[in-house]
Amino acid sequence: MVVLASLALTPERALCQAPADPAAEQQTDLVRTMDVVDLIRRLRHKDPPPPAAPDDRPKMRAIAPVVGAKPSSGAIVGVAGNVAFFRGDPSTTRISSNVVSATVTSKKQAGINAHTTMYGGDDRWLFEGDYRFQWTSQETFGLGTSTSSPTGELAKFDFYRLYQSLYRRLRPHLFAGGGLYFDSHTDVGPDQDAEDSWPQSPYYLYSTTNGLPLDTQMSVGPSVEIMWDTRDSFINPGRGWLARAGYRVHIDGLLGGSSSWEKINLDLRSYAPLSPDRRHRLAMWAYADLVVDGVAPYFDLPTTAGDSYGRSGRGYAEGHFRGEKLAFLELEYRGPVTPNDLLGVVAFFNATTISNHQEGERLFDNFAPGGGAGLRLLLNKRSKTNLAFDVGFGESGNHGIYLTVQEAF
Repeated sequence: MVVLASLALTPERALCQAPADPAAEQQTDLVRTMDVVDLIRRLRHKDPPPPAAPDDRPKMRAIAPVVGAKPSSGAIVGVAGNVAFFRGDPSTTRISSNVVSATVTSKKQAGINAHTTMYGGDDRWLFEGDYRFQWTSQETFGLGTSTSSPTGELAKFDFYRLYQSLYRRLRPHLFAGGGLYFDSHTDVGPDQDAEDSWPQSPYYLYSTTNGLPLDTQMSVGPSVEIMWDTRDSFINPGRGWLARAGYRVHIDGLLGGSSSWEKINLDLRSYAPLSPDRRHRLAMWAYADLVVDGVAPYFDLPTTAGDSYGRSGRGYAEGHFRGEKLAFLELEYRGPVTPNDLLGVVAFFNATTISNHQEGERLFDNFAPGGGAGLRLLLNKRSKTNLAFDVGFGESGNHGIYLTVQEAF
């Protein structure tokens, strides 16, 4: 640990003055910055690699362990990998990324998740994919924000997700497109020795009240979406903002869909520098997931950690708060610990509000606050990919430990 600290605190002081030219500034940042590969090379007394050719676009890879713990799953262990690359000239094409993880838990849960964000040459096209295969369980709670107890009724199920969307660039920073979304929860049932209490569980009561099947619930349908994105990188943004809106229609009977319903997604993110070198930043995330017509299956209702990467509402377990409409706001400070950016730190605060029509609870009537802090370890300085370790806390003893690849947002 002493060796690691001394190496991490060794800046390249002659290179700290940033040049005016953006390309030269980026190259200076790469020389000044140290990632895990550089650290290992220095510990082994290896020479740095030769500089890449101007037209060289090698893949940027990072791999890290996944470790966590929460009441519904026990200890979580696994591995996550990230591959970042350019499919065109880096001066006119945004970086693309594939993130894949595989995990198991002490309560016999397992899952494989994959996320793809891929830009075509000159950003003419954008493809996004979200694929999940999970044999898992989740504690279920009633709707709204009044369910702050950290324990609920456990439901076991198999979960399969296939999301794919395609965007066309209309003008710089502006994209429009659509996609097809498929969610399937099968073999839903109670935990062992909990059959007697299953009819009183939130999942059972919601499903029977709304005429939904109990064993399998599926949501399938298309969407139309529009996005404005001025971020310098979606992996670890240093500046810019994102605004996205989507309208999704789920169709009863389409590929086994259980009901017809519609929802709107709104996503706004901004990244403001707090220092001239942009190494200290304030990130803001406002998110809304709104069922506007029909009845959604229980597990497809807007919920905590229901975003694409499952990072909203840190401090509460996935699915803890659920309802017909959800709004979420988070602020996060991001800054360096070491002058060479090998280690970083974050501190965050968030608030979630959810509706419950049956009980008359409307959006913004109540809020569930959360907050915490975390550390960052730079895995790859070219793609700016971090290993993120966060500890989050919510009300009534709720908490979570998260070790993932890439930022929360």
